[in-house]
Amino acid sequence: MALKPRFSIITITFNAANVIEPTLKSVLSQTYTNYEYLLIDGGSKDDTVAKAKASGIEFAHIVSERDNGLYDAMNKGIALATGDYLCFLNAGDAFHEPDTLQKIVDAIAGESELPHVLYGETAEVDAARNFVRMRRLQAPEKLTWRSFRHGMLVCHQAFYARRDIAPMYDMKYRLSSDVDWCIKVMKRATRLVNVKETVVDYLQDGLSVQRHRESLKERFWIMSRHYGFLPTVARHMWFVLRAIIKR
Repeated sequence: MALKPRFSIITITFNAANVIEPTLKSVLSQTYTNYEYLLIDGGSKDDTVAKAKASGIEFAHIVSERDNGLYDAMNKGIALATGDYLCFLNAGDAFHEPDTLQKIVDAIAGESELPHVLYGETAEVDAARNFVRMRRLQAPEKLTWRSFRHGMLVCHQAFYARRDIAPMYDMKYRLSSDVDWCIKVMKRATRLVNVKETVVDYLQDGLSVQRHRESLKERFWIMSRHYGFLPTVARHMWFVLRAIIKR
C-alpha cells in the first residue's frame, strides 16, 4: 500500500502582511492535499491574519496572540499539530513548486513505513521572488546527527521531522534553536531520506540573517554541547583558515 503521510504545515508570522501572500499561495497551490495548515501569529498589528483568512485556505488553526519569540511560536505549532510530519514554512518562504509535496511523497513510495526525517534542497530568493542561488550547503546523500558538525547542511524549512519523535524547541536559544532541534531529531531517528528535490524557496531576510553574529555564537555553543567543546573549536579554526585560503 502506498504511503500517504499527512503534513502539518506551520507558518510563524508577526507583522508579515508584506511577505505572507507567496507563502499562502504556495500552500493553496499544492496538488497533494493531505495536509493541515496552522498559522501561529505573534499578535500582528497589520493585516497578516486578515490576508490569511481571505486566502481561501482552510486552516486547522489560526492563533494570534503575543508570544515569547519565534521558538515559543513554533512550540505552539508542534503542540497543535496532528499530522505525520512537521513542516515549518515561515512567512516569506514558499514551497518550490505546486507539486512539491507530491514529489516528496513519491520519493518514499518504496518505503514500508514512514521515515523519521525527510529532507531536500533549498533555493534562495529575494523579496521580488527572483531566484538568487541554491543554498551554499547542499543536502548530503546520507544524513546523520553527526553531519551538522560541518554546519547546518540542511535548511530548517527543508527538514521534515516525523511528529512522534520531534521535541519542543529549547527556549534558551533565541536565534539558532532550530539547529539544536534538528540535531535532537536526528539523534532519535533511524531512517532519514533525501528526497532529492528542491523543496523550499527561502526568503533571504530571516531573523538569524539580520542578527548574524549573535546567531553564530549560539550555533557554536549548540555544536559544543552536541559534539564537544574542543572538537568544535578546532573545526571552527579550520572554517576560518579555509575561508582565508579561498580568498
